[in-house]
Amino acid sequence: MTTNKLPEWFLTKLPSGPVSSQLEKRLVKAGLATVCKEARCPNRGECFGDGTATIMIMGEMCTRNCRFCAVITGNPKGVLPPNEPARVARAVAQTGLKYLVITSVDRDDLPDGGAQHFADVITEVRKLNDGIKVEALIPDYRDERLDVLLKAAPDVLGHNVEVVKRLSPKIRDPRASFEGSVEVLRQAKQKKPGILTKSSLMVGLGESFEEIREALSELRAVDVDMVTIGQYLQPTKKHWPVERYLPPEEFDLIEKTARELGFLFVASGPLVRSSYKAAELFATKHLNVASNQTSH
Repeated sequence: MTTNKLPEWFLTKLPSGPVSSQLEKRLVKAGLATVCKEARCPNRGECFGDGTATIMIMGEMCTRNCRFCAVITGNPKGVLPPNEPARVARAVAQTGLKYLVITSVDRDDLPDGGAQHFADVITEVRKLNDGIKVEALIPDYRDERLDVLLKAAPDVLGHNVEVVKRLSPKIRDPRASFEGSVEVLRQAKQKKPGILTKSSLMVGLGESFEEIREALSELRAVDVDMVTIGQYLQPTKKHWPVERYLPPEEFDLIEKTARELGFLFVASGPLVRSSYKAAELFATKHLNVASNQTSH
């Protein structure tokens, strides 16, 4: 049985506060498209207040058509935003961000899926923003494409499995797969053992608890360090319906299960999203500690 009525535990106040408002205004003025605002993320006030944000590059049109996502689908025909790497770097410098998540649409129209362009954005951001931590939330880059991306040395490599294995063929674009996403994360650790890896899982689409446990187990089997689990929301009536809103105690059980599996960090809750303030703060602390240990 599907439902569209939000339970009371899911309701939240809109983001507010002077620090949050100032950063949001700077992001808009700098011309950065943030996933935080476009997706109406309920946590963006907290994230902005702590100097973190998620930006989307390579345009607003995705070449894939997943049934959970409201991003426009089409064929950009190889066109990329002009001078985007340098423009994004300058814009980020105006915002004072401490932690930047860079993500993108899928670009199957490009020979390398946009891997070099993604890497160029990271490189240029680093040139103009000393000390900033960069998380790359990437498409399913593997093999040579992943090599190109990793040369830009993101601090955190994120790639989302999105949903449990059984639902993946029904909900994700046919070019994506649960197994393929796990392989991205496996290769990232193999190619760069010291990198923090991260993935995210949406629930409430008809999966069982055992399927959630299985998905988390497969992520840990390839040494994923960080995982976020949140409630799926249906963007429009055309998208996959919400089967169930999980109560907070079930998210607590999922978090307990994930911690027992050995993840370094777990965020699990109705309002948790892939780019989540607590995860970004954890990554910053972990990276700073690792840097200090290396320097002594």
